[in-house]
Amino acid sequence: MASKSWHLDRRTFLFGTGVSLGLPWLECMAGTETPKPASQPRRLCTMYFGFGVSLPKEDSDQAMWRWFPNGEGRDYQFTETLSPLICQRDNLTILGGLSHPNGRKMGAHDTGDTFLTGAFLNNRDLRNTISMDQVAANALHDQTRFSSLVLSTDGGVGEPTRSSTLSYNDQGRPIPALNQPQQIFDRFFGVGDADLIAKRRRLTSAAGMLDRVLEDSRSLRRRLGRQDREKFDEYLASVRQIEERVARSQQWLEIPRPELRDEERDMLHLDSDDTAPKNFIRTMYDLIYLAFRTDSTRVATYQITNMADASSKAAKFPQLQGFKDSLHTLAHAWNKPDGAVKLGEWDRFMASQLSYFLDRLDLTQEENGSILDNSMILYGSSNSQTHNNNNYPLILAGGRQLGLQHGRYLKLGSEVPMSNLFLTMLNQLGIPSDSFADSTGELAELLI
Repeated sequence: MASKSWHLDRRTFLFGTGVSLGLPWLECMAGTETPKPASQPRRLCTMYFGFGVSLPKEDSDQAMWRWFPNGEGRDYQFTETLSPLICQRDNLTILGGLSHPNGRKMGAHDTGDTFLTGAFLNNRDLRNTISMDQVAANALHDQTRFSSLVLSTDGGVGEPTRSSTLSYNDQGRPIPALNQPQQIFDRFFGVGDADLIAKRRRLTSAAGMLDRVLEDSRSLRRRLGRQDREKFDEYLASVRQIEERVARSQQWLEIPRPELRDEERDMLHLDSDDTAPKNFIRTMYDLIYLAFRTDSTRVATYQITNMADASSKAAKFPQLQGFKDSLHTLAHAWNKPDGAVKLGEWDRFMASQLSYFLDRLDLTQEENGSILDNSMILYGSSNSQTHNNNNYPLILAGGRQLGLQHGRYLKLGSEVPMSNLFLTMLNQLGIPSDSFADSTGELAELLI
């Protein structure tokens, strides 16, 4: 059979793909034509955990293990579950009632992917949209060396509806998460002279390769049919994003990495991994803290646990902390005798790690308040109880210098989409936005 003019050798595409897959170490490098001087930082960090929380009935013997507090407004009382956060009461707001309307139409454990996007995923259409953190990263990328820090326990991207990252780019594609503390530390703080020379050489080589790919693509695109051309355009958009990251990396290459204090280095446990949950979670929090403290980035996400069951490294976290059951089993047994207590105790363990992180941010002063005062920290899940995609358990902390007021438990109506929270946060970050996803307006209740 004669070869058609549009029938291209598969190796033509593989060359370009090899370039894009060969550059993961360049992700998140920031800068435009020249790196701009750092301004007063406005920061964003979001943390996510899967499978929901313990929510026994308010009149039951296990009521003290309900995740949500008793009462509301400024007169609320913490239960046992969130008691580790008492010392940060004036720096946080507990939010009840919010969820993503699209999430309510999705499978019980399919909503982790859309926690920061508000998109709708089903078996026929698994295309996501940009996550709120990446809207912020795109707007703030010229302020810092790294546009964002994307972390998770499992690393990479996972599978659709069982994602192991919270972050999605403007094409709705997952951004691979980092999960090795030593690798994260080396990327942000550990480049020596020899590494600098090698990196400069790699960047120069990568830039040349990308130039050739984009040049060849012009003639290649003209030979494609309409459907293939659409797919190829998506591929080229990815190549151009890599080209931008290469250029940004070159601009920041000669600027020295920030120096860490001896006590900061000493307290890091860079050899920690998923076999020791407390050390691992705290080390990831420490790395976010250091990235913020050194103004290496102003946007971070951390997926502590996801919606996968036995396939996730985090599934065994409770057992490694002395609990009898895996996270999946704990979550599914919340309504059995003593099940609410066991899950509540795990929720309290998680709240203790969050308290550790908030304390670090709060104790570190900068020119205009503490790091916590200049950062918005969102912590939560896309289930209330497991299999229930309503009434997400959410904590918003920090941001006093960004116009947020705290010290309350706000019960919001189910008609309020969670995207209203994201819209509010983006605007308070200094990123003027009229809408995000399915938002209907700002949450004025959060503002001073």
